[in-house]
Amino acid sequence: MKILSIGVPCYNSAEYMEKCIDSLLPGGNDVEIIIVDDGSTDGTGEIADRYAAEYPDIVRVIHQQNGGHGNAIMAALGVATGLYFKVVDSDDFVREIPFRKILQTLEDLMGSDERLDMLISNFVYHKTGEKRHRVMRYAHTLPVEQMFTWKETGRFRKGQYLLMHSVIYRTKLLRDCGMKLPDHTFYTDNIYVFEPLPFVKNMYYLDVNFYYYNIGRPDQSVNEAVMVSRAAQQLAVNRIMVDYFAENIGMIASVPQRYDYMYNYLEIITAISSVLCLLRGTREALEEKDELWKYIRRKNLRVYLRMRCGLIGNLFHLPGRGGRRLSVESYRLMNRFFHFN
Repeated sequence: MKILSIGVPCYNSAEYMEKCIDSLLPGGNDVEIIIVDDGSTDGTGEIADRYAAEYPDIVRVIHQQNGGHGNAIMAALGVATGLYFKVVDSDDFVREIPFRKILQTLEDLMGSDERLDMLISNFVYHKTGEKRHRVMRYAHTLPVEQMFTWKETGRFRKGQYLLMHSVIYRTKLLRDCGMKLPDHTFYTDNIYVFEPLPFVKNMYYLDVNFYYYNIGRPDQSVNEAVMVSRAAQQLAVNRIMVDYFAENIGMIASVPQRYDYMYNYLEIITAISSVLCLLRGTREALEEKDELWKYIRRKNLRVYLRMRCGLIGNLFHLPGRGGRRLSVESYRLMNRFFHFN
């Protein structure tokens, strides 16, 4: 059995995917690289097939009709044979030394009496042209290089979240938790790092800069202008997360530290949804923002009141055009410090 399966969703990735795949190959036969060619129209499929032919014991390829990022992740998860599962986007890459340490740690923990559910490592915001890059670390929040549960976690700072770049799940946990990522929808990575958490018991944190998250391309899904154009998809993901939180609140709240973390993450996602509606600025967009907050109220009044009466809720309900402008500028200022997206 492979130690780690790595799903690599690719859509028209020919320009940059080779750097990503090359960075994963040092994992050798301990790793299974599953390249998902998600209906690409450039040379992505040919490049993927070349790697599979050159590394038949390591690289597998799925060619499919375009289903979106979440669909590609689910396709890779569906065929994964590794004990653990990781997603690496095709425009990102990993570093070899931390990679080897992660694989060694996973192998060591396979023989442990306690079953590891999620391994966490750092990721780096890698912006081309910049000499210094911001690192998302968890050393003051999570115990380092030891097994721990939610009860041993500290308080996460604003902007300090477990993103797709920082987590490796036990494959069977991902399959058994019932997570479904919607097709043709961006921002499903928020669901990926949200819905499995109530099923995660044992965690392990390595304070290594493993994953390099490339940012700065104008066509990236997290570019502000792109996000505004795809606000409907952000809102759809937000509602799915609200549904999940409300419908599973008893299980989530059974561990207060987990509840606080998941609530805070949901609050930030709601803030992002709200500011995208304000940035669009149309009457329809403002109505969509209000409807999102009404949706939260219908789903769980207690969660709504806590969110609405807090800083985030007040910030995005300032009256008038001037209030909306102040809301957007305040959010942008906060985002400069906390990097919400």
